[in-house]
Amino acid sequence: MKKIFLAFVLLAFFGGVYAQKKDISKEELEKLKKELGRPKQDDVESLQSVNSGDYKKNTKNAKQQIAKITDYLIISRENDTTYLDTTLTIYKDYKFNYLRKDDFGLIPFSNLGQTYNTLTYNFENTNLMPSFGAQARHFNYMEIEDINYYRVPTPLTELFFKTAFEQGQLVDAFFTVNTTPRFNFSIAYKGLRSLGKYQHILTSTGNFRFTTNYTSKNIRYHLRTHIVTQDLLNQENGGLNDDSVLNFESGDPEFLKRAILEVNFENAESILKGKRFHLDHSFDIVRKKDSTSRNKLILRHIMSFEDKYYQYNQANASGFFGNAFNNSNLQDKVTLENFYNQVQLNYSNDLLGDMQFNVSNNNYNYGYDKLIVLNGETITNRLKGDIYTAGGKYHKRYKSFDLEGEMGINITGDFDGNFIKGSASFKLNEDISATAQINHSSKAPNYNFLLYQSDYINYNWQNNFNNTETQQIAFHLKSKKLANIVVDYATITDYAYFKKDGISNLTKAFQNNSTITYLRVKLEKEIRLGKFALNNTMLYQNVQDENKSLNVPELTTRNTLYYSTNMFKNALFLQTGVTFNYFTKYYMDDYDPLLAEFIVQNEKQYGNFPRLDFFINAKIRQTRIYLKAEHFNSSFTGYNYYSAPNYPYRDFTVRFGIVWNFFM
Repeated sequence: MKKIFLAFVLLAFFGGVYAQKKDISKEELEKLKKELGRPKQDDVESLQSVNSGDYKKNTKNAKQQIAKITDYLIISRENDTTYLDTTLTIYKDYKFNYLRKDDFGLIPFSNLGQTYNTLTYNFENTNLMPSFGAQARHFNYMEIEDINYYRVPTPLTELFFKTAFEQGQLVDAFFTVNTTPRFNFSIAYKGLRSLGKYQHILTSTGNFRFTTNYTSKNIRYHLRTHIVTQDLLNQENGGLNDDSVLNFESGDPEFLKRAILEVNFENAESILKGKRFHLDHSFDIVRKKDSTSRNKLILRHIMSFEDKYYQYNQANASGFFGNAFNNSNLQDKVTLENFYNQVQLNYSNDLLGDMQFNVSNNNYNYGYDKLIVLNGETITNRLKGDIYTAGGKYHKRYKSFDLEGEMGINITGDFDGNFIKGSASFKLNEDISATAQINHSSKAPNYNFLLYQSDYINYNWQNNFNNTETQQIAFHLKSKKLANIVVDYATITDYAYFKKDGISNLTKAFQNNSTITYLRVKLEKEIRLGKFALNNTMLYQNVQDENKSLNVPELTTRNTLYYSTNMFKNALFLQTGVTFNYFTKYYMDDYDPLLAEFIVQNEKQYGNFPRLDFFINAKIRQTRIYLKAEHFNSSFTGYNYYSAPNYPYRDFTVRFGIVWNFFM
């Protein structure tokens, strides 16, 4: 709570300090915008230069000029530039959640900030290194690609607030300013504390971000850097015990107060902490001076250092995980230090296109501070070393065609890996565009498949798994008049997964040596009739896997019927409607709180329950207000709704929130 309050105080202070900043030269700003790259219009849901996003500033001759909403730039890691969007659309409603992005294909646990079960997977991959593990804790862990940079003509503040479950709330406070036309910084903090409805599921999370964005006066040197610190704490209870599952499903009014349902244990918690420093800077060796110039040569250096750990604490051992070396004060802690350097040479030519060559180094140190001896064999406590990688990219735009390619390969080190990715896009007309894509990847499984240590005896292993190899082809048709259709087909070999073994009935790491085939077809279409609209997202999936190691629902759908209108002489914009979510029955993955991973189970199917949400959203000037009655059908469609086996989904609840933008 103190952190959340401090974030608001800091942003209010910064806003006051910079409210009187000097004017920015419009010509200089336009020049810098061109250097940042062409904004991608398709990436913005609805960009409008609306009066509510405008502000006035005084010039030396006392003229009044209006800064357009499109002058507030958001720049991604890949240099894609979009604008601040202050409009209210149904897509904003889909993103008004803990992750602050569309969570279609995910189903959250009962408490805000716990984790999400995954209903669909995308096997496109360009990573060459294993991931850390504890993937159930990483949905809200902000990676390098999740951090944006900014360029704004005046200070900008955004405040996000949403109520949580029982005690607590969720806030995300953000502030950015250009102190000069060439230097920007931003500071943000997202904090959550939520008690939850069930026993021992409190969540407390924090994500602090600081970014800078600088361009030299001659516009030849560019620098972007960020510092991120994150701590994500969850109390763990192992889910409802078998008797409580029966009581939950009975619908008996006595058990509608969920805190009286018994759980498997009440003495454990898990925490994921991380801090990262990232630097991305470049120098234009040869730059285009005018429209007759054809060549551009850029030297770029990327450096990133990340230090993170996952820790599971339990006061006393529980038979839920089998026998333990110690019966009290159990503590499993695994750390990863990763230092990354990449040097790029980027060459652009009007005829040949854009080419990049790069070499990289990954210095990694993953593991534990103790040695485990099990059945007379010593399990190592560290995986560490250096990986050297080479790669390249190519991009060429010719008339209505857009060609892109990327590749990378590990040259030396203990982990083999390679990937190739290519895409071709074609714009048929102003409405219809199509993209075909192919991707091949070979990389080692995540670190916790290769090495894991625990105070619980059965959770100790060291595996020499093969690389997981994936091939994927995809086709994307995009049309506002027709529909957005995405079809992708993947084959996966040596897929790594967790599952309870048939002997101890405890979780182990496995590898599927057969080939999995995986087809997905996704359709998005909105139908409008006057002020009414029906927004549809439907996903069909088919998996052929003889070992049943990859389970997904065959059909997942989200349909929203809503009404939009302006009221009170256009002072208020209102949207109200009902959202229907549904997925068919399937063998839903179980959750292992010790590993913070989802594990495969093929004993019982879950799903086939509708979720209906009624919402009223409104926009007044730069403020967007959200009110939602979530899962209001829970009491009359049956108590068979689960996010994972033994982990019920959310009951009916009413929640409120706002997003407020300040322009100074």
